[in-house]
Amino acid sequence: MVLIIIRTAILFVTLLIIMRLMGKRQIGEMQPFELVITLLIAELACIPMADASIPLLYGIVSVVTIYVLHEVVTLLDLKVKPLKGLISGKPSLVINKNGIDDYQLKKNNLDVSDLIESLRTAGYFSLDCVDYALYESNGQFSALPKENYEQMQDSLPLVIIDNGKYDKTNLALTGLGQSYFDGILKREGVGKIKKVLVLTADGLGKMYLQVKREKFRTLRVTYPDGKTW
Repeated sequence: MVLIIIRTAILFVTLLIIMRLMGKRQIGEMQPFELVITLLIAELACIPMADASIPLLYGIVSVVTIYVLHEVVTLLDLKVKPLKGLISGKPSLVINKNGIDDYQLKKNNLDVSDLIESLRTAGYFSLDCVDYALYESNGQFSALPKENYEQMQDSLPLVIIDNGKYDKTNLALTGLGQSYFDGILKREGVGKIKKVLVLTADGLGKMYLQVKREKFRTLRVTYPDGKTW
């Protein structure tokens, strides 16, 4: 038991030193290769920590080797620009002046619901209140809002159509029925629902409509019987 405690303490100190040498970014916003290295270090440290039959030196050498590889990859990432995108990835612009870039979303294994969730987390509740939005190479979300974006968020928008399909839950919350929104699409010249990338509607009658491969449009409607939510 005492041997296990001593081995664990030695590995703990070794890992602490290695993590400090890797820099502050390793503790905070990690690039993909840094996450892989962190997971490997944790796995390599656990093996000699739990199994006393494995020489402690094996674990320390493995961890130090990973650290050396980290330094080599970091140097390449900083000094060789063509490799930077390959190693760390590139930011993905998912909203531009035309609206949502569906290609960039799919490229990053995301959908419209993921994007809207990221927007809400950042404090933006309407798709039309930002000019640009992107996912950084480390996965963080950034957005450039319109100058008067606060005045554009009077009511919480609900996603009515997401990638060509009605959201039944949100549709029920509006109390308007699918036929009402079918009529809106017909009036806007959208023949098939499958062509719709996203349609949102807030409680005051503002809608955000984007047809696939087209620029978004915002609509102002009056709901039947003066309905709001």
